[in-house]
Amino acid sequence: MKATYKQYILNFKRPSGTSRGVLTEKETWFLLLEENGKIGVGECGLLRGLSVDDRPDYEEKLQWVCKNIHLGKEQLWQELLEFPSIQFGLEMAFLSLQSETPFELFPSNFTKAKDAITINGLVWMGEEAFMKQQIEEKLAAGFSCIKLKIGAIDFQQELDLLAFIRKHFDANTIEIRVDANGAFSAKEALEKLHLLSQYDLHSIEQPIKAGQFEAMQQLCQQTPFPIALDEELIGVFNFEDKVALLETIQPQYIILKPSFIGGIKGSLEWIEIAEKRNIGWWITSALESNVGLNAIAQFTYTLNNKMPQGLGTGGLYTNNFDCPLEIKKGQLVFNTELNWDFEF
Repeated sequence: MKATYKQYILNFKRPSGTSRGVLTEKETWFLLLEENGKIGVGECGLLRGLSVDDRPDYEEKLQWVCKNIHLGKEQLWQELLEFPSIQFGLEMAFLSLQSETPFELFPSNFTKAKDAITINGLVWMGEEAFMKQQIEEKLAAGFSCIKLKIGAIDFQQELDLLAFIRKHFDANTIEIRVDANGAFSAKEALEKLHLLSQYDLHSIEQPIKAGQFEAMQQLCQQTPFPIALDEELIGVFNFEDKVALLETIQPQYIILKPSFIGGIKGSLEWIEIAEKRNIGWWITSALESNVGLNAIAQFTYTLNNKMPQGLGTGGLYTNNFDCPLEIKKGQLVFNTELNWDFEF
């Protein structure tokens, strides 16, 4: 078996704002396996500034993986604990190599176009008019669940936007999730949660920065509506540490981004621990190209979670790869009449 890797830069159609700043491009890496004339493709979805494996030795680790590919998926996965995006790229590449076609990793009713995955519509931060425009577009496109990034503009403006939605659509019509990306201070968070709660929100992701376990535990106990942990899971590698984190904080939900938490195996560990403690979960992509999104979507479908999932970022880029994934009426569908165009 031969293994190689390549870097690829994805360009945003429009600068995309989060509470950590504005993104204009996104670096990703592809792991390519070749054996007996077959090719396997995996995406190592690194996100600079957020991924725990955003390290100077990242490319060096990819080189090491390629030199040691003979060790096999299981042993390499263990050796890559501190490189979750490479763990996922590795899992993806091996699945791809073993599959009948490089991009049908989990054959199912989803990949046969007989079923779809309900997803949330993502509304990016920006000027109030831009956010309002996005909200109207998502509603017109048939989404029943929208997710707003908050914490980058004036908080009162964000409350006004929520009021605008609720003026036209009640909670039975549109489910609203908000994601603060840790933007609130621990001191002000509970007060802000109470102000947000008047708009019948489904949940808030990561209201305060990760690592403040005691403050987050108190918030989860006192919150007027559910809290979902997101960044809190990043960098927690060992099973025992995952158990300790969820038992300490006791959140209502956790959000799983396979590229950040050790791919398929890492996600399944978190799900096992969460379900034993009656903690809900859903899966979210993390700005991967359509290669990574495809793998996450197919994996997600096999888990049979009927909540809206956080998938569908493929349309953000000018130079993404054409693929069979489409969004129709708030659902991610696999159009078997469309083909892949995966070239560098």
